[in-house]
Amino acid sequence: MPFKMFDTSKLNIKSLDERKHDVDLLSTIIPVDSSPAIIDDEKVRAIARAIVDAKKKNAASILMYGAHVIRTGCSLYMIELMKRGLVTHFATNGAGSIHDFEFSLIGKTCESVAKYVSEGQFGLWHETGMINDILSEGVEDGLGAGEAIGRYIWENDLPYKEYSVLANGYHMGVPCTVHIGIGNDILHEHPNTDGRVLGEASYRDFLIYTQTITNLENGVYLNFGSAVTGPEVYLKALSMARNVAHQRGKRITNFTTGVMDIQPIPDGGYSTIPPKTDPGYYFRPWKTILTRTVADGGKSYYIQGLHKDTLPSIAKFAIAIEDEK
Repeated sequence: MPFKMFDTSKLNIKSLDERKHDVDLLSTIIPVDSSPAIIDDEKVRAIARAIVDAKKKNAASILMYGAHVIRTGCSLYMIELMKRGLVTHFATNGAGSIHDFEFSLIGKTCESVAKYVSEGQFGLWHETGMINDILSEGVEDGLGAGEAIGRYIWENDLPYKEYSVLANGYHMGVPCTVHIGIGNDILHEHPNTDGRVLGEASYRDFLIYTQTITNLENGVYLNFGSAVTGPEVYLKALSMARNVAHQRGKRITNFTTGVMDIQPIPDGGYSTIPPKTDPGYYFRPWKTILTRTVADGGKSYYIQGLHKDTLPSIAKFAIAIEDEK
């Protein structure tokens, strides 16, 4: 017998005009300027050099990011790296695309979970639910999730599109992929959600992402604050890419990975995986990105810090190194 399903038509969807926002774009955004990098150490410089070298060798340079990277105002540095060809692929989770869209539309994002979940209103905002229709239109046109959202922001000239990673990726022809976990995002609460569309849009992006991974030899893979989606999607894509490479007598082993997060990891101690009795074992970026996938010849770096410090610092050094050459 079929199980009874929740009736989403009964939901009360309100306008974003009625929502109290925790983050304002223009007061949060970090400008691209010539000020000194906040973090200056050899690991930051090593990652920056690897980014520049990857460009010289025409290898992939991938930046995977969690939603907090957008919320903390890093998008202009991401767009600058995109413009310069220093990052050739951006990837995020569903929440990252939602913050990007809301910022582009109204210049604000983030709601109080404590306040609105208590009221039963968390996530139920009309304008944000528009993304479901945007994804449907994109799937009809053969697009993945990231390109569909970026296209909408750019072509509809949303007020703050110049700050949107997805929109600028669409405009410049740089892949920006969105890796959706069904049930993870506020979009999935809405009556206009279509699970088939979510799956199709996100799976297309996964295959686009995997194709980029096929060019990771001599390249760079960076993960900013995506503790689950980032390492898990990367692990499967890399395995697929290596499978095909091995059939051709080639290898994807010589590349640089970097993880930027606030989890404490002993400096230099991530060359081995901690035992299962150690909570660090369950921090996926450590065992997947920093250890297992570079065990055959790559290099890895971990930088503990806030995204508003780590991402601009790496970007500043990469830009400076490239400008010197």
